[in-house]
Amino acid sequence: MIEHILMAVVIQLIIWAILRSWSAGAAAAIAWFASREISQAEYRWIEHFGAGHRANMPWWGGLDPRVWQYADPWLDWIAPTVAVIAVALVARRWRVTGAAKNQCLPSKGSGRWMARSSAEGRSKQASAPPSGHPTKAP
Repeated sequence: MIEHILMAVVIQLIIWAILRSWSAGAAAAIAWFASREISQAEYRWIEHFGAGHRANMPWWGGLDPRVWQYADPWLDWIAPTVAVIAVALVARRWRVTGAAKNQCLPSKGSGRWMARSSAEGRSKQASAPPSGHPTKAP
């Protein structure tokens, strides 16, 4: 089970490195392990109920509750799912609190954006206009 969790986090990190999305990485890892366990359940169904032949298995064979009666197949996809969701939530929380230190906020009434500078402890005007307002060339 530990190997499954580590592999799921590795998948999540690879997707994050490509897309910069912890949630997309979590979704990819969850899809990987859920589909893997369903495939293994299909093989269990073939062995127990299909006389060893794939052709005897119905389309829902991997979802048959009779092949999901032990804790191991459940834990093999639930543990990685919980792990990558936890990583995504922690990363999102860390990103939000980290971004709050240097965020841009609209100043009241001026129509200009104010960039917070935590190092200087004061605000500076930024050149970016609020979204939806066209800019005119000087």
